[in-house]
Amino acid sequence: MTENIYPIFDKMLQRKDREALLHQKGIMIWFTGLSGSGKSTLAIALERALYERGFLCRILDGDNIRSGINNNLGFSDADRTENIRRIAEVSKLFVDCGIVTIAAFISPTHAIRRMASEIIGKPDFLEIYVSTPIEECERRDVKGLYAKARRGEIQEFTGISSPFEVPEHPFVSIDTSRQPIETSVAQLLQAILPKIEK
Repeated sequence: MTENIYPIFDKMLQRKDREALLHQKGIMIWFTGLSGSGKSTLAIALERALYERGFLCRILDGDNIRSGINNNLGFSDADRTENIRRIAEVSKLFVDCGIVTIAAFISPTHAIRRMASEIIGKPDFLEIYVSTPIEECERRDVKGLYAKARRGEIQEFTGISSPFEVPEHPFVSIDTSRQPIETSVAQLLQAILPKIEK
């Protein structure tokens, strides 16, 4: 069926045109870490800090995405991979529009994060590892998920019954149990601003 598809990319405005309009560079800031590690909290705080500096951002968060475009997916390995694939494709569109795109997903394996990076484009993919220890994540247990996983009520729960593969070379690594949110955001801004300032 692909013979009937005629992309029009060469006729459209280019990324450089949109970035010039916004006075910023599109980038993907991809938070990965265990449930309860602080990914969403950091993403929200970073978005606000960038907004206050005049940057257009968009957060993509696990729960929000799963209640919308990915509401037909479960938590099997195949569905988790498809979840991230769709997110990466959507993220690529945002980045191409010159938007600072912030994702907060567990994305537990090297393979799944590599797939996202390859779809979005490695130069545009900044991997942020939220390295908060599982003991602290479990203590927070905002949604009660760890307790359910310990009781066997949730199967394939990352960190308990399913592995989390620690990123080998993250752009930034942050342990939210060791420093306040303000310090973490300042650390992120120092690393990220040179990548997005036009």
